[in-house]
Amino acid sequence: MPMRYVRRVLQPGETIVYATKLHWFVYLWAIVLFVICLVLAVAAWSTADSQKLDLALGIAAVIFALLALSSAFRAFVRRSTTELAVTNQRVIYKTGLLARHTLEMNRARVESAVVDQTLLGRIFGYGSVTVRGVGSALEPIHNISDPLTFRSYLTSG
Repeated sequence: MPMRYVRRVLQPGETIVYATKLHWFVYLWAIVLFVICLVLAVAAWSTADSQKLDLALGIAAVIFALLALSSAFRAFVRRSTTELAVTNQRVIYKTGLLARHTLEMNRARVESAVVDQTLLGRIFGYGSVTVRGVGSALEPIHNISDPLTFRSYLTSG
């Protein structure tokens, strides 16, 4: 997994201990929209006798296809531009393509890391990790793949 930002900001002697990324569940909305598109397309095809109804269903299917495509593109950009890493010295979180948001905290300054997982998150292996540093605000990181392992590496050592 390429970690361009993380590798660029590593200090001499600093090594990556654990790296992860956003879970594929960031594509969920795009998948739902695509399924709706398929249902509408099948309905349009099956009502070919009624010219006005199949045209309306076909137009709705195209609209949902475009919505699904734009949602998938947004999720792809978000997932590919987010980097999460724990090094032997710091935790590094970077997100954003044009505008960038970063969190770089010394591991010794990490006070706690809280994991929040919904039922679906537990089933599919994703969740949110909220990092609290000494003297800093809470920093939630959402939709992380395997958040328990991320927390374990973050709080160990």
